[in-house]
Amino acid sequence: MKAAVAHETFPGERRVALIPASIPALVKAGFEVLVQSDAGVAAGFSNQQYQEKGAKIIASRDELFAADVILQVRAAGANPLAGKDDFERYRPGQIVIGMADPLDNPQAAAEIAPRGVSLFALELLPRITRAQNMDVLSSQATVAGYRAVLLAATALPKMFPMLMTAAGTITPAKVFVIGAGVAGLQAIATARRLGAVVSAYDVRPAVKEQIQSLGGKFIEMELETSQAEEKSGYAQQMDETFYRKQRELMAKVVAESDAVIATAAIPGKKSPLLITAQAVAGMAPGSVIVDLAAQRGGNCELSQGDQTVDVNGVKIIAPLNLPSDVPTHASLMYSKNICNFLTYIVKDDKVVFNLDDEIIRDTLITRDGQVVNPRIKQLLGSAAS
Repeated sequence: MKAAVAHETFPGERRVALIPASIPALVKAGFEVLVQSDAGVAAGFSNQQYQEKGAKIIASRDELFAADVILQVRAAGANPLAGKDDFERYRPGQIVIGMADPLDNPQAAAEIAPRGVSLFALELLPRITRAQNMDVLSSQATVAGYRAVLLAATALPKMFPMLMTAAGTITPAKVFVIGAGVAGLQAIATARRLGAVVSAYDVRPAVKEQIQSLGGKFIEMELETSQAEEKSGYAQQMDETFYRKQRELMAKVVAESDAVIATAAIPGKKSPLLITAQAVAGMAPGSVIVDLAAQRGGNCELSQGDQTVDVNGVKIIAPLNLPSDVPTHASLMYSKNICNFLTYIVKDDKVVFNLDDEIIRDTLITRDGQVVNPRIKQLLGSAAS
């Protein structure tokens, strides 16, 4: 089979789906690997590096899309504008693998289905042991959590660590991390390494030990959280009464913090509003909020996607694609994820559509001209029929 790595067309996207170091494993598995010219340059990988590892460089995108398998960082719905230019290039029986944002943009699945391609959306990988080495959400969230702390440290008019100097003692910065998923835990670890005093909160009580193991203080709140976690391990959406009380309790901690890293997200749902304008008003001038949930509305009421706003001296940073700011290592991890997934689903030069396997069943969005994923069909309603 021919597996092709497409140049990303989403504005500002610097990652690449496959790095040169992953090519030999695919060649050994029987793939011929095609790479669109300069696909990896923004991530630090030259055409020559790909060729040295056994890939063939293709200049024409039309020629590239004649391959059996198309590998992308942003496929279909994850690249809603420029991605549509590729729809005419798809052909029946073709396999497309990447992040497709199907929960937020299910309509893209309905549009791509008639092309006859089999689309796999890696965001829907189940949280099971067998899928850990394919988990793109975790790998990219690791990068985002790390990068978010660096943004906060750069914007804060203070240093993070405690320093004993001849000019006096500098007290450490106080960092509050909201949400202890992969991004949140990485943010805690990074802030601690920089010397900050870190506290964190998550609606899921089970993560308390994880926070403490990284040197963070778990913030206790008098809330009923027994229904706060889905069987999948993700946070579950709660009612407005719960969130209102949560915001009230959280405002005091936010006010005492120099930097707040907000990472709370619920797959396929609007991000919970946790930091109100009133809470921001209680923060000292010079304080910083980095809102990693901005793509789905944000955890902070005043966040504006992909912008930094100043509200009475408090900076609110709302990045939409932090992994792209660290494209080399983000691509390295993504490449390993997608390579593991591809070699898992392909046996003897054929994709095995074993729908009894939850890895394949949960990620397969379209096949044979239809939207086949139950979750996406439900979101589309009659549009999927």
